Amino acid sequence: MRKSMYLLVALSLVVALVVAGCGGSQQGQTKTDQKMRIGVVVKALNSDYWKIVEAGAKAAGEKYGADVTVLGPNAETDVTGQISMIEDQITKKVNALVVAPSQPSSAIPVFNKAKDAKIPVILADTDAKWDSKVSFVGTGNLNGGKLGGEYLAKILGKGKKVVILRGALGDPTHDDRANGAVEALKAAGLEVATIQPANSDRAMAVTVMENIIQSKQEFEGVFCTNDEMALGALKALEAAHINVPVVGFDGSPDGLTSISEGKLNASVAQSPYNIGFQGVEAAIKAAKGEAVDKRIDTGTEIINKDNVKQKLDELKKILGK
Repeated sequence: MRKSMYLLVALSLVVALVVAGCGGSQQGQTKTDQKMRIGVVVKALNSDYWKIVEAGAKAAGEKYGADVTVLGPNAETDVTGQISMIEDQITKKVNALVVAPSQPSSAIPVFNKAKDAKIPVILADTDAKWDSKVSFVGTGNLNGGKLGGEYLAKILGKGKKVVILRGALGDPTHDDRANGAVEALKAAGLEVATIQPANSDRAMAVTVMENIIQSKQEFEGVFCTNDEMALGALKALEAAHINVPVVGFDGSPDGLTSISEGKLNASVAQSPYNIGFQGVEAAIKAAKGEAVDKRIDTGTEIINKDNVKQKLDELKKILGK
């Protein structure tokens, strides 16, 4: 009887230890295997540019084993929609945020909410005057604008007039690109005929360019602060049988295809893929408490007929086309 009781007690202890061991193993596994969650909120997801940013962000997630969610409103002008998406990511308690703010001043209150929730914020593509950001990852847009202006100045020569189509007013990315181009054009002895907003939209750029043509404004070249507007301006110019060089900005697939077809003259290419990839990379480091550089510049270059094929091949690999 006593022997049976000892056996029963011993068996109970073994079972208890096994159960405890399994439970501890499961808890440890859950903690170890839980993926870091990074929320990426861009200005829109309606263009190749932002799709390439998304591809870079997701590639970084795959490399570092993080769960990356990329969100964006239907248009870059939907500031309220973008802020709601950022708030939603804060509510979901992501480990870090990567944001390309459409209107930085309007986004600062929601950035402060992220700070209060102890969620580090990386600004990508577009910077903001917010002291609590971990880092800015993106293009030096002022220098990129200068590069575009200098290129157009070499083609046209002194005394010529240039039309500038820019993104939404109040967007510092497009402020910098336009200001850089103006600075370079004036320094080279050219004149800026007019600067008109076309909100980074191809269809709107067609209309704006048509209105400039109908106003009988004299110009010998066009600079646009993104490729979508450059392609819209080009469409309006072709319809009016006006042949002047058009230079865009972004190095988007559609823009590069147009260059390869001999239509768009050039594009100031940045690296949206690197903006997405390095933005998420910085966010993961910040969430782990690791040091992150305050500014990460992804650079710009001119893409024209001489190097467009190489760039197109690179983009096809990224987008899987």
